[in-house]
Amino acid sequence: MKAIDLFAGAGGFTIGAQLAGIDVIWAANHWQLAVDTHSANHPDTEHVCQDLHQANWMDVPAHDLLLASPACQGHSKARGKDRPHHDETRSTAWAVVSAVEYHRPEFVVVENVPEFFDWALYPAWAQAMQALGYQLAPHVIDSADHGVPQHRTRAFIVCTRSASPLMLQLPQREHQPIAPHLEWDYPIWSPVNKPKRSKATLARVARGRESYGDQFVMPYYGNGSGLTGRDINRPLGTVTTRDRWALVKGDEMRMLNVREYSAAMGFPQHYSLPEHRAKAIHLLGNAVCPPVARDIVKALEVAA
Repeated sequence: MKAIDLFAGAGGFTIGAQLAGIDVIWAANHWQLAVDTHSANHPDTEHVCQDLHQANWMDVPAHDLLLASPACQGHSKARGKDRPHHDETRSTAWAVVSAVEYHRPEFVVVENVPEFFDWALYPAWAQAMQALGYQLAPHVIDSADHGVPQHRTRAFIVCTRSASPLMLQLPQREHQPIAPHLEWDYPIWSPVNKPKRSKATLARVARGRESYGDQFVMPYYGNGSGLTGRDINRPLGTVTTRDRWALVKGDEMRMLNVREYSAAMGFPQHYSLPEHRAKAIHLLGNAVCPPVARDIVKALEVAA
């Protein structure tokens, strides 16, 4: 079976498909840095940097499985204040319909945030896929249920050219803690009580100490994952495109490093990511967790 990866980003969908034994022959993204990252890790895959609204699908190789992660920023509640580009990012889902109309692959798997189902045009999008001969089976999946050391709930829409929607029988794997992936000997820490540390941050640290002792993780910004942080012996909260998770060790603290974020996403240990910290975290925060993609593709192969 051959696959293509639309909006491929850092490559989480591609890694998962390859772990399931699928050959990903073509990948595309509109951001050159994402394409360069994907290419560095998957040199045997053909790559294109392009706005997929403008794609000529005649130039894309034939495939059995289309994987796609249209932009989620216009749907996610985590996006913050609305900005004009959100309507544009929502429309990236139509590129999937355009690709499918030309190629008619046997299987399509689309990933997005669960709020994708609340999009005003989702019924029209689903109807367009159905008009092309696909049955849609929506799945809402927490990555922690697939052995990823992170709670991350995402929608996966499994589209098949079958008589009825194909609901996958997915494994339920044991939850994994973030603790083994934390680098306690990392050289860069700062005092919790350093000058200009916000009162809100110090209050979160204090509540975290009351709940978990001297070692725990916490959202540095906002109040996500509760006001007391998180126990390191459970999965991390959702990794976003913003550098938001801090690690507390006694009277010191620091933000998680890129390797820790990568591990929390379930990426391979030595996966190559940009040296620029913020850009690497942005790519990871937008990515599909590879173990989740692996389990979905394997279950799809079995069910098919």
